Amino acid sequence: MTKAAEENQTEPTQDAPGSAAVTTPPPGAPVSTTSDASPPRSSGRLPRVESLTGLRWWAAFFVFCHHMTQLAPLPIYDFLKYGVSGVTFFFVLSGFVLTWSAQPGTKIRTFYRRRFARIFPLYILTLVAAFFVFYRVDPPAGMPWIKPVSLTVLALSVLLVHGWSNNPDILYGGNPAGWTLSVEAFFYAYFPFVWRLTRRLKTAGGLILCVAVIVVSGAYKLALFHYKTAIPILPQPVLHSVAFLFGIGLAIALRSGWKPRIPVWFAFLVTGGGLYVLWYSGSHPANFPGAVTMGLCQKEILTLLYGFLILAVAARDVRGGRSLLRSRPLVALGQWSYAFYLVHATIMYAIKEYHGIAGPIGWSNLTWYAGVLALSIFASAVLYKFVEHPMERLLRGKR
Repeated sequence: MTKAAEENQTEPTQDAPGSAAVTTPPPGAPVSTTSDASPPRSSGRLPRVESLTGLRWWAAFFVFCHHMTQLAPLPIYDFLKYGVSGVTFFFVLSGFVLTWSAQPGTKIRTFYRRRFARIFPLYILTLVAAFFVFYRVDPPAGMPWIKPVSLTVLALSVLLVHGWSNNPDILYGGNPAGWTLSVEAFFYAYFPFVWRLTRRLKTAGGLILCVAVIVVSGAYKLALFHYKTAIPILPQPVLHSVAFLFGIGLAIALRSGWKPRIPVWFAFLVTGGGLYVLWYSGSHPANFPGAVTMGLCQKEILTLLYGFLILAVAARDVRGGRSLLRSRPLVALGQWSYAFYLVHATIMYAIKEYHGIAGPIGWSNLTWYAGVLALSIFASAVLYKFVEHPMERLLRGKR
């Protein structure tokens, strides 16, 4: 999950992870709305798109539902497995927010320091907590999520380079949720250079960038399928760059003054319908034409769906429309969503180790969802208030 959704307009810099328009809090932090906004001047700030903070929470909740299928499966557990696609949402959002908040005049080293301040302190703390849940010197039988201690894997996790391995023991090493931060670290590494190359693009250029990355990525997936021995399998940070670059293209288009009037309810309908189609085509490939191609290009389809939703929500905020996503509860949950993302699986698997599977598949397992959700939200609120936010302020330095 990314942390790029929240500091959208905090300062004149090309760095800001989180909810496309937040000030200083962590992921999905709140943002004030501004009515209508014209394209940014070279020295001006863009309006904040606070609704993306609330939207960020729902993406984190979708990931939570995916993980909970391992503890308390519901009758719709097959569909809930698509909650893992929430990370694609975060990658699109990360590219969008960093670009939306970017302004000339910030040194690259300042950008890197601020990214470090935003994601690293809490990541390390939750990595330590995860170690006691996911590692043992002598792992117990029947609990495959508990792995033998490996100093190499843990060191790679601390350095946020484990995401470059396609070996599951390394990729999901340390805190299993941390692989996405390894991907984000790669995005942060090259973003200042992409920003410099694309900052003069206008609406058409941004949209062309969106189309180009989808086409190139989709072509690679199809080529990999048809020429397995000739095409190398790229590491996760490179594969997920399609979502990040797509988000950059969307933000460029919106920064240039494009404000499409897409009803947000329609964007939610399209996104939900698209997820259902992906699930149905995967579950009933014989009954769905093109199911194999859709499966191969799933990341690209998800990027389009989530990008469309982000665009609709952000454009409404830019126009000054009303939004329930800017309500105080959702803004607060959005602020806590980074901590929530990092701790909920650790809490869930700790419960699973001592209790086992909640029971047979059934709607009665919703009580488990409610309990684990409440505990995870409480933990994330505490971590945000006493660790994440204070440490970020301490390490960011002067604006």
